[in-house]
This record gives sequence, C-alpha cells and structure tokens, in this order.
Amino acid sequence: MTDSPIAQDGGADHDRSVAIVTGASRGLGLALTRALAARGWRVVVDARDATALHAATRDLDGVTAIAGDVANADHRSALVDATGQRIDLLVNNASLLGPSPRPALADYPLDDLREVLEVNLLAPLALVQLAVAHLAPGAAVLSITSDAAVEAYEEWGGYGASKAALEQLTAILAAEHPALRVYTVDPGDMRTQMHQEAFPGEDISDRPPPEDSVPGLLALIQGDRPSGRYRAHELSGAAR
Repeated sequence: MTDSPIAQDGGADHDRSVAIVTGASRGLGLALTRALAARGWRVVVDARDATALHAATRDLDGVTAIAGDVANADHRSALVDATGQRIDLLVNNASLLGPSPRPALADYPLDDLREVLEVNLLAPLALVQLAVAHLAPGAAVLSITSDAAVEAYEEWGGYGASKAALEQLTAILAAEHPALRVYTVDPGDMRTQMHQEAFPGEDISDRPPPEDSVPGLLALIQGDRPSGRYRAHELSGAAR
C-alpha cells in the first residue's frame, strides 16, 4: 500500500511531546493514541487499513495518520519524517498473529513465519534504527509483547518466537542506549480482534478491553522507571 497521510492536526505546536504509535486503527494502539491525544501529545500513527485508520483517528486532536505497512521501508521513513525533529516516544505495537487456526510448529508454513518475523521483529528494529537519531534524551521506546514470549503454549510457536526475539532485541537496545527508557510491556489478555482471531469461534467477552491496559503503559511513559520488562496491569494504579 502506498503511504497516504489521511488525518493531520496540531502539527504546528512544537511544544507538544511527540510520539509514534504503530498499529493504531483499533485495539491497544488506538486506546493508547486516544489517551496520549487527550493529554496533549502530538501522535503519528499508522495501520494497513486506510479506511479504518481514518475512521478511528479523524476526530483526535494532534494525530497524524499515515496508512501503510510497517514492514515497508518507505512507510517507516514517512512515519519518522512526519514527527519533525524530535521524538519523545516510540511504541512498536503493530503485530501479526500468523495463520489461524494456529498450526503446530511441525506444520508451520515457513513463508508465514517469515512474514510474522518481518512484522513483529524486523520492522520494530528498522523503525528504531530510523528514529534513534531523533529520540530526545530520556525518550521512551515501548515494545508491546505477550506472555507467549515467555510461556511455551502449544500452537503459539510462531507468534511466541517472534515476541521472545523482540524482547531480547529490546533488552539489548536498552543496554546499548542507557540514556533512553526502553521497555518491553506485556499488556495482558485483551478483548481485541487479534485475540478473537487467535481463538476463532470462541467467546472472548470475558477478556478486558484494551483500555484497561493503557494506565500501565502511561505509568511507564510518564514515569521514570528503569528500562526493563513490565506487565501493564501491575503498573495500572500508578497512572490513574
């Protein structure tokens, strides 16, 4: 998909904190974008579905929406260019589940695994590589992960392996950039489209909405915790 800026507001206010949030047309990415916009941030967001992205963000002040695939190099450049000269927050949230129903590793199509790794692992690193020169001192980098990165769940091998690799990559990034705050965040189970795709035909109405995970993310973004791995729900009280 060709990059298409489809909503822009508030870009002239250079005193605002500036963020990039990927995968923001729905779920956790959208919930976090709404929270940041309500707090006066200028936020650059993306998603592959231009129509859904526009519908989700068109009424949000200070949000610049650029439709495209985070796995595409030109699209990543467009996201960084849209921020201007300073980035205070980078949230690598866009993720790909992979095939559903989920196959066992012995049957996992390797082409599908390559695509999952491209979106969940390589694209976040590539975006960091572009953004690092623009990250302000003390800026935060958040990699959204999953308990599947640390638990050996059957039929979660592709997604879990991609998130485990992302966690190690993020930890090394933290060691290499001690002036930044670099976090891996497990948001917990959420009632999202991806979660429904992971459990086709099942009732997931008992899962909490993604908005319940946002206070934990805000606690990291607004706080001064050291780089590391966190669970959003363990931090949620600190941001209220």
